[in-house]
This record gives sequence, structure tokens and C-alpha cells, in this order.
Amino acid sequence: MKRKELLKYLHSKGCEELREGGKHSWWHNPKLNKRSAIPRHTEINDILAKKICKDLGVESIK
Repeated sequence: MKRKELLKYLHSKGCEELREGGKHSWWHNPKLNKRSAIPRHTEINDILAKKICKDLGVESIK
């Protein structure tokens, strides 16, 4: 999955970018007060994308 697709999906579910780290972007779900790191690779493994969604408390991306 492309990183841009995942970020667009997370933003549509109410998540926001918290900050930029060294090799990851930190995203935050303000409704549930949950955070997750998203690597800055152009391609993100589907298993990792599902884990990120789970960490942020949003339903898995298809």
C-alpha cells in the first residue's frame, strides 16, 4: 500500500499528524487519545498498515 493512501485514509477518520520524528511520522487520534508511528517509506506493508489502524483505534483499511 502506498504511504499517501494510508495517510489520506487516517486523516479521513479524524487522525492528525502529531510530529515528525527521525525516520517516522507520529500520528494521533484525538478522540481516543492513541498514537502510532508511521515509517517514511513509499510502500507500507499491508500487515503494518492494519497494525497502525488498530493502534489508532480506527477500522482496518481494505
